[in-house]
Amino acid sequence: MFDNGDDVAESPARRSGIADLADGRASEAPPGVAPVPAPAVLPEFDPVVVARREFAVLLGEFRRSAVLVPLDAGGDLWSAEQGGVRWICAFSDGAALARFAVARGEAGREWVYRSVLGARLLDVLVPLLPGPAGVALDAGSAEGGVLFPPVVGVVPDAVAVDVGGLR
Repeated sequence: MFDNGDDVAESPARRSGIADLADGRASEAPPGVAPVPAPAVLPEFDPVVVARREFAVLLGEFRRSAVLVPLDAGGDLWSAEQGGVRWICAFSDGAALARFAVARGEAGREWVYRSVLGARLLDVLVPLLPGPAGVALDAGSAEGGVLFPPVVGVVPDAVAVDVGGLR
């Protein structure tokens, strides 16, 4: 025959996992049990990893593409300085260069340019410029331009700017 357990010592009350969630203690492990670490962000969803991957793809496409680089009156590649960095201005096609000329109010003048492989700009021409230099692709574009800065992995290491010891 069974009784109601009157002679059994009272066992501690058990809490449900839902109760722990409700009062914010879900991450606490019971005594003697190792806590479960918080789930890590998977690399494929980490925004920094995703942005670096997208930039690497863009950089690879740029290096393999021929771009248009306007020439100044002296026949040198047209560039501009901003924030202590010399930027070679390059355009993905004639339409992008035309939009830039219109935005500058210089659509009426003749724009002389050279077609240069992106890799040649970064690997050969950037190192020839004094000081830090990079490439500005489609500057002033409504679709958004891209900067290829003078950092390790974009330009040759010998002319890259050290960004906080990331070399």
